[in-house]
Amino acid sequence: MDDTNLVIHPKRAKGEDGYRTFSVRIKEDTVDQLNEIAAKTGRSRNELIGVLLEYALAHCTISEK
Repeated sequence: MDDTNLVIHPKRAKGEDGYRTFSVRIKEDTVDQLNEIAAKTGRSRNELIGVLLEYALAHCTISEK
């Protein structure tokens, strides 16, 4: 008998992986641009949205009027 066992860990409860799922409304032009970038890069729209949001948040400045 081989000593290598398949170890199956319990599945984490939804939301415990550090991600959250929610819906957003965006313009069709924006979806078209995301689809174009996704096709050119081989990445999913979801992945691109995450990357773009992280970049925007890191470079966001709040104007004090």
